[in-house]
Amino acid sequence: MSAKTTAINSILCLFLIVACGSVATRKGFYDPIIADLRSDNFNSAIQKIEQAKAKNKYGHKDRFLYYIDAGLAYHFASRFDTSNQKLTQAEDAADELFTKSISRGITSLFLNDNVLEYSGEDYEILYTNLFKALNYANEDNFDGAFVEIKRANEKLNLLEQKYGEVSQKLNESSGEDAEKAKLDYSAKKVRFNNDAFARYLSMHVYSAEGKMDDARIDYDLLGQAFQEQPHIYDFEIPQVKYFSQDKAVLSIVGLAGLSPVKEALNLRLRTDKDLDLVQVLYTDPKREGSEYGHLPIPISEDFYFKFSIPQIIPRSSYIHRIRVFADSTLMGELQLLEDVGKVAQETFEAKKSLIYLRTIARCIVKGLTAHEAKKKADTGGVGGWLKKAAIDVATDVSENADLRCSRLLPGKIYVGDIEIEPGTYNLTIEFLDEEGSVISTTEIKEYKVLKNGLNLIEAFSLN
Repeated sequence: MSAKTTAINSILCLFLIVACGSVATRKGFYDPIIADLRSDNFNSAIQKIEQAKAKNKYGHKDRFLYYIDAGLAYHFASRFDTSNQKLTQAEDAADELFTKSISRGITSLFLNDNVLEYSGEDYEILYTNLFKALNYANEDNFDGAFVEIKRANEKLNLLEQKYGEVSQKLNESSGEDAEKAKLDYSAKKVRFNNDAFARYLSMHVYSAEGKMDDARIDYDLLGQAFQEQPHIYDFEIPQVKYFSQDKAVLSIVGLAGLSPVKEALNLRLRTDKDLDLVQVLYTDPKREGSEYGHLPIPISEDFYFKFSIPQIIPRSSYIHRIRVFADSTLMGELQLLEDVGKVAQETFEAKKSLIYLRTIARCIVKGLTAHEAKKKADTGGVGGWLKKAAIDVATDVSENADLRCSRLLPGKIYVGDIEIEPGTYNLTIEFLDEEGSVISTTEIKEYKVLKNGLNLIEAFSLN
């Protein structure tokens, strides 16, 4: 066999290894599901999710995504019991998989994140509980709603501790791979511990039970969420009401648009053994060559390495206003309570620094390994050159950002609390674009507004 044939076979083997070992995030199957959501065909979206599961589009390592996506779709279809079953499975999977990631995934430097089990982002887990609370509220199960709201609040309070434990575990890690690229990880401070939507739901459930002191406490805490977290709530606080002396309070929750998604930020790692420096550079045309960051790390070889990390990118929405009619009389407009994109960005920050450092560590290990492999492959001539080129290509394409995330969460949450006489009404909720044109309409016939009790309505336009 000639040297050229041997080299070609080596290249084919390397590409086969890469194809098997490098897993890019599968997301194309979401397109028809999203189309159904935007046209309010929620049962069709459910069917497509279940078909995707049957066709292994949601693999076992992606089971959290299947559970949360299915749970949200069942919620939009008003199938609240099934929604709660799926969302409970999502919460359980998140707990199990995060524990496994601490013990195994964090120090698996040779593994691309896409091949690991996905344990969910903190904002996804937060809304898992809040949508369960909405399910229970729709069924007048106030105890169930309180349990979920309490869980959501507890998880927010423990976020900083959660990543502090990750920091300790990572920095205590040992082993040959970890020692090749030892990086100190300090958990970034989490600047979010009070969710306005959780307070809003809790306030109204307390009021429905006649616990006005507790409702007032949540009303005050909702105000504190805006005062103390302006980086998340950077808009005017809505005028919420949980009690009316003479009338009833009709509460409307409007869900508009879709939550942000992850996209790849493409970067290039460059090492300088003389300066003991690892430099990370942008690769996009607008910022090509400018520095994203650098780390003072002793390194034995000079090399370049292409890699990417996930970043949270908002999805645009056509919805700019939501107005409410009762028996054809305009009652008012809903006001923005929560921007899910802002919550996603902030809660992702603590994890993003961990992903960044793990990826750099993995790139350093792969770079050093590739350097050794190229020295052994350097047999001279065309064959040696081809083998070294194949190693470079294989190491480059083996790095793909993990872009897994739920794509079914709403983008923004609007609310309105309307004082109205108790009675039965035909309600219309209109979702309008920036020009004032109606994008979609939700009609609720003969809704009975109670003087005492929970009058909570949900309407969706995920456009």
